[in-house]
Amino acid sequence: MHDPAGTAFNLAGFNSTGAVPVAVHCLYALGYQTYETRVMWHSLVGCFFFGAFSAKMLLLRAERLPGWLLPIAGGLTFAALTVIWLTSALWFFRTFGVTT
Repeated sequence: MHDPAGTAFNLAGFNSTGAVPVAVHCLYALGYQTYETRVMWHSLVGCFFFGAFSAKMLLLRAERLPGWLLPIAGGLTFAALTVIWLTSALWFFRTFGVTT
């Protein structure tokens, strides 16, 4: 039997990824912005990432799907996360350097 408290915990966004608090901060505190190409791509790919991540999580529970579908969803999720990192952390490190 599945633990209902665990389901509520995950639905509230307190999972191991910490993705929901980050998404809420990005969307509500900063919003969708297009003042720079890098920021526009970060916003668009960030939205795509959460869609791809949600689809991948739903595919994990689905039965009778082609065997190639889950690796494609995982690859798209990872590719989106890589672009998000390139348009945020890598940009920051190259612009301001690594501070101690």
